Amino acid sequence: MFSFRLVFLALALVSVRGATVSTETKQFVTLDIINGPVAPDGFTRVAVLANGTFPGPPIVATKGQTLVVKVNNKLTNETMRVSTSINFEGIFIDSKNIFNEGSSFVTTCPFGPGESYTYTLPLGNQTGSFWYHGQLAQQQSDGLMGTLIVYDPEHPLAHLYDIDDANTILTVSDWLHTDSKTALAGYIATQTNPVPDCGLFNGKGRFNGGPQVEYAAVSVAQGKRYRFRLFNIGFRSNFVVSIDNHTMTIIEADGVATEPNEVNILTIHAGQRYSFVVNANQPVGNYWINAFINGGTKNSNLNSTLSRGILRYAGAPAEEPQTPMTAGPQGAAAVALKEADLVPLNPIPAPEPDFNMTFTTFMPEGVTKWEINNVSYIPPSVPTLVKALNGETSPDDFNVTENTFLFPMNKTVQIEFKDPINEGHPFHLHGMNFWVVKSNSSDVINTVNPIRRDVVITGNNTVIIRFRTDKPGPWPFHCHILYHFAVGLGSVIGAGLDEVKKTVHPTQAWEELCPAYNALPPNDQ
Repeated sequence: MFSFRLVFLALALVSVRGATVSTETKQFVTLDIINGPVAPDGFTRVAVLANGTFPGPPIVATKGQTLVVKVNNKLTNETMRVSTSINFEGIFIDSKNIFNEGSSFVTTCPFGPGESYTYTLPLGNQTGSFWYHGQLAQQQSDGLMGTLIVYDPEHPLAHLYDIDDANTILTVSDWLHTDSKTALAGYIATQTNPVPDCGLFNGKGRFNGGPQVEYAAVSVAQGKRYRFRLFNIGFRSNFVVSIDNHTMTIIEADGVATEPNEVNILTIHAGQRYSFVVNANQPVGNYWINAFINGGTKNSNLNSTLSRGILRYAGAPAEEPQTPMTAGPQGAAAVALKEADLVPLNPIPAPEPDFNMTFTTFMPEGVTKWEINNVSYIPPSVPTLVKALNGETSPDDFNVTENTFLFPMNKTVQIEFKDPINEGHPFHLHGMNFWVVKSNSSDVINTVNPIRRDVVITGNNTVIIRFRTDKPGPWPFHCHILYHFAVGLGSVIGAGLDEVKKTVHPTQAWEELCPAYNALPPNDQ
């Protein structure tokens, strides 16, 4: 059971497919960021926690509301970062409100222990499945993460399901027994990616030789249809997800409603989200939810097969399924989700590009750094937004290592990804989504009805995306493998920066963040 505090403006509530949410114009949430012990796989370590839980408490809101999130930094353990900043992944931040976007050293400065900051996020007409996490260094992999759902009381696909509530939230994540500072130091020293110790499903998992932690069970009633919302809130790994004897009808990708697409196995990469409908039409019993983790090698703790949960029908005994643990359907039996097959419920043709770019990702031999077009990103000491507000908006105002690409307003940018090492990078664009006109899973270019999303996976095939520069500001665009981003695999899309001074008017609280952070002793940063 999650523990969290939600303070409502008033007690006006509405039921949305089993979920009770506020209908008032503002939704108030308080997150206390603390250090505390957790043992999701039976191994106890100190972590960074929102309201003392891992994952953090789910935040829920309703279409049209303004989300007001007060974050109190109560961190004390200096083996990890004790400053913090929170990003709300996938939320379409309006350019006027970009200072609440939460990206350290791009749109804001972090804030130190004992300090608080309130993020105000007008949600507009956006609905779907999103999440929040620490956006300072690799704080997310120390445990600071949670889900965020914006319900639509009139969802056009609601006739496909009966239940969509707190019990249908599913998370997968990888987990380290070491803290993020130690993991990063090891990565830099060895040029070997941190390999997780285990994979977690709904915050629980097992590792080789560890205790038999009880798997997370998801309860269903026979004859009901469930909208499950699946989030990959991990720092690196992708997960291959399936449910024994059940199919999954995809109806959402990264907050975008899709035409129903029935599969029996799907791969979800770091930062991605999917909604799918499952019909509980099988005999009463326990069924494995396979969440096979592709987390790398060279860690004897990691056993991909142990990454899983249980779908438990009402009336079934509280025990593990008696069937074998597998990685899901294989060969001819597998009907796998292909990104290129996703079609938005409300398709928007991809506009013709005004600018064409190529992003080539590469790691030079013998040094631990990732590059985009031969440049390894280093966060500036002065946030990009602060520079823009000070009138620094020309290419000469940015160091090469800031990897900031400047574009005029209201243009369409096309980026073609080249991944010669075939590493598979989940690239995420903040503040908006993009058209995936060519997916890694297809050789077809689709400009008529391509999926729109905010995390796309690169690979051995060319990937092409397009987006609009219709919101002035600096928008981070980076690999969502945290430790790749930490050693350079990041960039900033500077959209109409010369318009920022006209449209962005930060609060006094935001203005005070950078001076306060810069005055902190190094151990408190």
